[in-house]
This record gives sequence, structure tokens and C-alpha cells, in this order.
Amino acid sequence: MRWRLTPDMTTLYEEMGEIPVQKPEWEGEKVLLKLEAMNTSRKQQEAVPSNIFVICLKIKIILNMIMTFKSKIKAFHFLFLLPLSISSAVFAQVKATSDYKLRVEWKPLQNNFEGQDQSLSSLNIINDSDIDLPPNGWTLYFNYSGSFPQPDSRGLIISYINGDLYKIEPNPASDGIAAKASVNYQMVRSGTIDNITMNPQGFYLVMASAPGKAIPVPATYPNPDKKFLQSLASASNSSMNPANVFAKNLIVKDLNADVLVKVFPSPLTYNTGSGEFKLYAGTRIYAEPAFSKEASYLASELEKVLLLKPGIVTLVPTGNSIVLQKNMRLAPEGYSLKVSSSGVVISASTSTGAFYGIQSLKTLLPPASWKGKQGEIQVPAVEVIDQPRFGYRSFLLDVSRNFQPKAEIIKILDLMSLYKLNALHLHFSDDEGWRVEIPSLPELTSVGSVRGHTVDNKNNIQPSFGSGGAANTLPGSGHYSRKDFIDILKYAAERHISIIPEIESPGHARAAIKSMENRYAKLMKAGKAAEANRYRLTESADSSKYRSVQGWSDNVINVALPSAYNFMERVTDDLIAMYKEANAPLKTIHFGGDEVPAGVWERSPAYIQLRKSNPTIKNTDDLWYYYFGKLNEMVKKRGLYVSGWEEAGMRKTMLDGKPHYIANPDFADDHFQLNVWNNTIGSGAEDLAHRLANGGYKVVLSPVSNQYFDLAYNNSYYEPGYKWGGMVDADKPFYFIPFDMLKNVKEDSKGNPMDELDQIGKIRLTDYGKSNIVGLQGLLWSENNINTDRLEYMMLPKLLGLAERAWSKEPEWATGNDKAKSEELYKQAWIEFANIAGKRELPRLSYYNGGYSYRIPEPGLKIENGRVAANVQYPGLEMRYTTDGSEPEAGSKLYIGPVSEKGVIKVAAFDAGGRRGRIVEVENR
Repeated sequence: MRWRLTPDMTTLYEEMGEIPVQKPEWEGEKVLLKLEAMNTSRKQQEAVPSNIFVICLKIKIILNMIMTFKSKIKAFHFLFLLPLSISSAVFAQVKATSDYKLRVEWKPLQNNFEGQDQSLSSLNIINDSDIDLPPNGWTLYFNYSGSFPQPDSRGLIISYINGDLYKIEPNPASDGIAAKASVNYQMVRSGTIDNITMNPQGFYLVMASAPGKAIPVPATYPNPDKKFLQSLASASNSSMNPANVFAKNLIVKDLNADVLVKVFPSPLTYNTGSGEFKLYAGTRIYAEPAFSKEASYLASELEKVLLLKPGIVTLVPTGNSIVLQKNMRLAPEGYSLKVSSSGVVISASTSTGAFYGIQSLKTLLPPASWKGKQGEIQVPAVEVIDQPRFGYRSFLLDVSRNFQPKAEIIKILDLMSLYKLNALHLHFSDDEGWRVEIPSLPELTSVGSVRGHTVDNKNNIQPSFGSGGAANTLPGSGHYSRKDFIDILKYAAERHISIIPEIESPGHARAAIKSMENRYAKLMKAGKAAEANRYRLTESADSSKYRSVQGWSDNVINVALPSAYNFMERVTDDLIAMYKEANAPLKTIHFGGDEVPAGVWERSPAYIQLRKSNPTIKNTDDLWYYYFGKLNEMVKKRGLYVSGWEEAGMRKTMLDGKPHYIANPDFADDHFQLNVWNNTIGSGAEDLAHRLANGGYKVVLSPVSNQYFDLAYNNSYYEPGYKWGGMVDADKPFYFIPFDMLKNVKEDSKGNPMDELDQIGKIRLTDYGKSNIVGLQGLLWSENNINTDRLEYMMLPKLLGLAERAWSKEPEWATGNDKAKSEELYKQAWIEFANIAGKRELPRLSYYNGGYSYRIPEPGLKIENGRVAANVQYPGLEMRYTTDGSEPEAGSKLYIGPVSEKGVIKVAAFDAGGRRGRIVEVENR
């Protein structure tokens, strides 16, 4: 920034509260002096630091002195030199915002700080600039959670904005931050810090002189002090203690790979034969006409592993061949697969069944086959008859909180199809983003898909989940164009996967609300009031106060407005049009319906007027049933049915003077399909899915306790993910018992082991209720999915447990009344699953489709008799170690038995491609 003198300084003096100098005149021209920043706005001029005004006062004195001079030469010399001296002085005090270079280091220090349920951490704000950060006029923004009972520290103060956005600003005691210096802000926060997900993220700096410009502030997270980590590791069940991990892994025995079932998920019947089928480029594929698409798909898949693409023939071939044929006696999604030395025969009654037979053939291939192309592959001889247990086998992917590119969605669809999952619940809208282009309402993506710094949320929405101040950058910003979405729909349909779109409402709708406010403002400015109000989702005169679970005060659609239903119809019709163009199935739209906070709509004039005109609406609770009733009418006219979260099927009533929720009889017979997530252990809602299914609702079991893939794998500090609903490793979806959820509880919501759940007062599932359980769903919310690697880490291998439980028959260990026998049967089943995962499916996923970044578990370690023993959750993963203090690499010593060397032993597990998991260590003295 440069400064110059202009012919008018009077205004500046007046703004300073000073009396302007006598205006000198030379040659009849007035010389009025004023400091003005070149290329700056009026607001930026007004934000000039106060020490510059001292310079200006000195200028005033000099000017008064000049008034005593009569020589024009001297005056000219002064005027020539004065701009240079002022420019230099000001330049030393004020720099362009881009000259500020800050970074932060955050580290947790102590839990239970001052004996209370709060934590202490240090936020070191480091000024790497060559200039001082002033004592005022700047704000440091970041994303976090919790409250701050001691907001002032070291001349700074923290305050809350909205959602998960906070800011730190100088307080009156601030001295600023000198160049090359730092300030260590002591952050006292409610609750404990127990893993890396509790880090504040997304820091950026904004100067008052440029309020619309965000300056990125890099953040680093040094390792916590040993004392802090030891406090976490001291818990009896802590995964920070390698001995605890070792003890947990002891259940798993190493099985011979030859005895493992080679089709996954486990088929209904499986018998091995003798010999092998030689698969090579000369193999021919024949399919009955109904399975022609599946034949083309099979040829394309085999081309990935063979030197040449197998040919498709129109006549039943002799010799080396794969035949797809019809068998109408098989179930709609069922198939039979027979592999012998002479050929492969896949039989099915539908194209879907034939497709699943192909997936089973693919899992029969040796895992390393997918590493690259080869001349031939030996396929073991088997006979399989198979069909799924549940018709709805779903995976929810949240792309709203953090966006994932189209290529990753394609990759996930390939993974789902391999493991015979048939529904992708696409959570594309929420408070933090709207991710699918709706052609009729372009603002939904031009505004609602863009996160970045904003002073008013008018043209984009604020940063969340560490997305930072820069707009249009992943993962905070992004959306699928209409073409992208149609491509995704087509790709899914070809793989017999239905995509369930979710229009989250009426809560969790901030991105949509802000988008429609942008539309409203533009059209009002153009004088088009009626059109401006057509799709508006909020009411200016509504003074209701609320705060959502996620911290939002402005994220709920006003369902008393007729325009809210115009919006839902418009979005629904645009979605239907895209599905039709893609020739993709659409039977339902998910309309959300969860976590609407108390206080909404209470002061809304539209609600008050509706209550007067509609006798069925007596309070804001009734607006809930009114809203879903109108949605139900709307979608039924379009041949669809409503899906939603559990609240969509619940009615509030009173029991013993207290609020009590029951299955709402209004919609039970209208094929409402509910994803029931809330079975939080210890909450009293453990049987909620049972109550709704018994009450007539179609239920997709989506329990937080077993199927929330965004929850951390374990309680290690280094394990990402939330823990509010417990922890979820691959064993949780594997040991889930769909028809007796109360029976499968093994841990409380904090991960502590439980013998069994107290079932007094809990409702069990009736036979009628069982008929309403349509399937299972694994859910991956994306608050922490900052990139595709993190997404795949949280998804796998948990998805394997989901696939097994959704497809395979009910296991014997889940049905018996003999607890000891059931536990022994479960133990054997888990050993087989762990070996299949470690020796077949995870190695396959190291290469399949370019490879997936699944989680490689940390080894367990135990010192016994002076030697370090190691084990791992999935046999088949290699463990390698070092004894010299270095980190294990793919070429380090291979662990084959207890290590007798002394010193610090560092061990890590590796996948088939040499990728390493987390390192653990012990000291062997």
C-alpha cells in the first residue's frame, strides 16, 4: 500500500476531531492536504491506525510553520519532499493485508482442568510477518465446538458466531503481536479433548481494513506432551495401551487361507469342487438376451485383469466359457454359480441376480489378480446358491458437510456393487452445503454449494468443519452439475444400485435458506416481488429464537409459508426429470425430518395466521404433522413415497405429565419409510426402531451404536472420528442382530464393555414388526472427511461388516438362547470374518479399482518373559518392526515371532501394497 498527498486534507482533520489549518494559497490556488490510501475504499481510509494520525498532527505543525514563509521556492521544495516523508512513515506503519503471515500451533494440555468438566489447550499464534500485527483491527476465524468459560487470555478474547464458527480478536489489553513474535492463547473449553478430531481447524485472518478478504493461516498440531497422552492411556480400556489392543486381538486365530469361503459376502450355500477354471483372454462369454448388459459388464471387468478383453458370442460356446442363463426358480436377487474346470455357469431369474453372480465370481479371483493384467487366472471350482437376507442394503454418504468429487462417488458405487449393496442414500443437502444442481433454482448451488469467508452470508455460506476462508475450494465447496448427477445415476443403475436423494428439511436446511434469500434479494431489487417470494423459505418478521444441536440459529424452513411447499415441489420435479433422463429408478425421496430445535416458528406471523385458519393446528408441534402430511400428498401424486428420519413418523404426546413420543398413526399405513438412527445406549431410545416397526412403519435399521461409520474406530487419541455415540469398528456392524437389537449391545456409549443391556421396559420386535424391517444401512457423515483418503479410511473395513450382515443369512450365534454357546459360535464366526478380511478382501481392495485407503489397524504389543509379542486384528496383514528408533518401513524386519531385542521396539502393520498403518511402540528393558 502506498500513500500520497492530495489537494484536500481538511476532511481528515475534521474526522480526527482537530481544527484544520489555515488554508495557504499560492498563485491563487488552494492547497488543502489530505492523506488518502491509493486504491482503497472509504472504509479502509477510516481504518487507518491511530499512530498515523500522530504523523498527521506533525504535518499540521509543519504546515503552520510553512505559513510563515513567503518564498514559493521553499514551499515548492516542501511540497516535493513532504509526500516522500509521509509515504515512508505511513508505509512503515500500514501494509497490504497480504503482507501479514500468521500461523498457529495448537496442542491439548490438560483435561479436567481446575477440577471441572473442561479442558485446557494452548493456541500459539505466531506472526511470521516483517511487520507488527496491531493491537486492534483484526480477527482470527476458525471452526470448533463447545463453550469457552474463560474467553479472555493474553490480550485476546474468543467469541461464538454461528454453527461451528468462532473468532478470536484483540481485547482492550492487547499489545498486538510484534513481527517475528507470538502470543500463546490459553484456551479453556467445555468438555474433554480425547482425540485429534477435537482440534480447532480452518484458521484464517481478516483485517478490518479489508473485511472481505480472508488470509489463510496454516495450522500445525504438535504431538501432545507425554503426560497428557498418559492420562488417556491410563483408562482400563484405552487403545493407547498396546497391551489392551493385544488382549483384544487374542480372540483371532490365524486360519489357513485354503479353508476360507472365497465368495463374499457369505453365500447361502457354498461347496468346493475339484480342479480350477482357467480364465484367460480366449475365454468366451455367452448370455441369454435378458442378460446382455451384464455380459458386457463382465467382459469389461475381466479386461481389467486379463491381457485382452474376452469376447461375447451369440451361440452357446463349447470349451472355455462363461455362460449367463435364466432360471426362473431363483429369487429375484438370487443366483447360482457353478465353476468347474470346463467353464462357469451363472443362473438367475433377473438381471439383478445375474449381476450379483458376477460379483461373486469376481471375489473368487485371487486378490492379487486386480494388481494388473495377466495371461491367465486360476479360479477355484465351487458351487454356490445364494440370495440376500434383506432387500434393502444401503450405504448413506454425506456430501453436504464436506464435498466429495464425482470420481469418488463412482469409486464408491463400484465398491458397493462388489459387495452387493443396492442403495446409495445421497445426503446432498444440509446446513453446510447443497450439492446437486437444480436447474430451476440455480442459487442452490451458486450460493449454497460455496463455503468461504462472508460478512453477510448473502453470496455464499460461512466456513464449516475447517473449510477455511477461501471460497470454491474442496472440500467445503463443490457440487454436481446436472450432467454430473445424471452420469452418477446412470452408473449406479447399470450396477443395480438405486440412489435415494435426500432433501434435508425442515431443519438442517441453512444452505437452502440462504440460497433462496439470495434469490429473493435479487428479484426484489428487480421489482419482481411475487417471483421473489415464490420459493422463499424464511419469513423476515419471524422473531422466533432457537439453536440447533449443531449450533445454528437460522437453519429451519418455516413450514407455515406456502412458498416452502412451492420449493419442495420445484426441487422434487427437477430431480424426477433428471432420474427420467438417466433412466434410473426413483421410488422415494428422503425428506429428512430430524433435529428441529425447540423454539422454532413460535413467533412467526405465518404460523399464527395458519393457526387461526386451520383448526388442526393448535401449537407448533402440529406444524410437524401438517408439513409431512403435505409432503406425503405431493409425492403420492408423483407415484413416490416419503422416506425420512425417525422423527417423521413420531407424534408428541404426554405421559404422566411429561412429553412422550409414540409412533404417529397418521402415516403408518402410507408406506412411510423411516431410517431409525437413535438407539444411543443409555438414552432410553434403544428400542425406538422396534416401536416404529411394530407401529406399522417401514424401517431401515440405521443405528448409531453399530452403523455410524463416522464414529472413531477406537478411543486412541490418534484415531479420527466422533465418539458421542460410542465407537464403531468393523466388528460392530458384523455382530449387529437386526431382529434383536437389544441383544447385541456389548458396549455403552463411551466404549466401556457391558455384559448385557437392561431390557426392563423395552419393547421387543414382534413378528409383524419384523415384516416391516426392510433392511440395513451404514452411514458415513462427513464432518471429518476432509479428503477421499479420510473418507475411505472411515468407510473400510466397516463396510465389510455391513455387507455381511445385510446379505448373509441370519447367523446361528444370533438366535440361540444358550449364551455360552452363542458366544463360542460368534467367536468362530468372527475369526473366519477377520481372516477373510485380512487374507482376501483387504488385499483385494489394495488393488481393486486403483486401490482404497482402508484403515490398517495398529498392532497389539505385549512384553512377556523379556520378549515383545505382536498381533494384529486381521491375519494376513504383515507386521514390520525396528529396534533402532527409526520408523518401520515396507523394507523393515518382518515380524514372524516374539522379538527379544532390547530398547524401543516400533511396530506397524502393512497392506499388500506396502501402505503402513499407525506405529505403536514399547520399551523392552
